[in-house]
This record gives sequence, structure tokens and C-alpha cells, in this order.
Amino acid sequence: MSSRIEQIIEEIEEYVESCRYQPLSTTKIVVNKEELEELLRELRLKTPDEIKRYQKIISNKDAILADAQAKSDNMIAETQAKVQEMVTQSEVMQKAYAQANETINTANQQAQEILDSATQDANNIRLSAISYTDDMLANLSQIMSTTLSDAGEKYNSFIGSLQSCYDVVNKNRSELSPQASQAASSAVDDLEVDTLLEDDED
Repeated sequence: MSSRIEQIIEEIEEYVESCRYQPLSTTKIVVNKEELEELLRELRLKTPDEIKRYQKIISNKDAILADAQAKSDNMIAETQAKVQEMVTQSEVMQKAYAQANETINTANQQAQEILDSATQDANNIRLSAISYTDDMLANLSQIMSTTLSDAGEKYNSFIGSLQSCYDVVNKNRSELSPQASQAASSAVDDLEVDTLLEDDED
């Protein structure tokens, strides 16, 4: 929509175009002074109002631009704050992940160390038990060997003593009665033959 000043200027131009040229001239025209002055007077009156209106529009434009700039600055500041917050959260999450991984690795390492230590202790206990059992069996074997040796010696000594007594008895009998001794010897021989026969039958 055009302003009143623009309309007045257009009216002046139309008026000038409608005026007649002076005789014998192509540049000078004959105008109605009062009509032209009326248009010019209205133009002068309207000019301050139009200027104020344009100044107001310009002022409003500046205010709108300032408001838009302020909103833009606020949006940029908020965006930067959000970006910084996201970056901070990302760094915190990365640190949390790193700490979690470190904790897991430490726990795994400690668990492996405990398992290795328990395995080593079990092996040591097993070796100690085997060594202790072997020592006990060795001592038992030594005791049994000594017992058998002592029992054999005592048995041989007992047999030797018995044989000696038997020889003395036979000798005394032979000295007392040679015939009885011979008969006893025959009886002993017959007894030994019967024993041998029984052993063969078995």
C-alpha cells in the first residue's frame, strides 16, 4: 500500500502532464498556481507524518531485529550449553565405562590369583599327604621287617633249644639201656616212615 506522499507526488506528475504548453514552446507549460500550491502544501504537511511513520517502522524493525538477535543469541547459548552438557556426560560415561572395565579386570585378576593360590595350596597339601603317607608306610614296613626278623630269630632259637633237649634225652636213654634206645630209635624211624606215607597220600 502506497503512502499519501507517494500519492501526492503521482498527482503532481499527472497534473504536470495534463498542463498545456505555452505558445511557441515545447518545454514550458501553463499551470494553475493555486491547484499546484495546494498539492505542494499537502505534501509539506504529510512529509513529517510520513517521516515519523517511517522512523517508527525503522524503529520497530530495529526492535524486531534486536529481539530476533537476542532470541538467536539465547538459542545459540542454550545449544552450546546443551552441547557442553552432552560432551560432559559423554566424558563422564566414558570414565564410568573405563572405571567399570578396570574394576572388572582387577576382579578377574584377583579371582585368578585366588584360584592359582588355592590350586598351589591343594597341590602342596596333596604332596605333603603323599609324603606323610609314604613315611608312615616306610616306618610300618621297617617295624614289620624288624618284627619278622626278631620272630624268626626267636623261632630258630626255640627250635635249636628243643632239638638240643631232644638230643640230650635220646643220649641219656641210650646210655641207660642200649636195647631200649635201639627200640625207641626203630619206633621213631617207623613213625617217620608212616608220616612220610601220609604226606605222600595227601
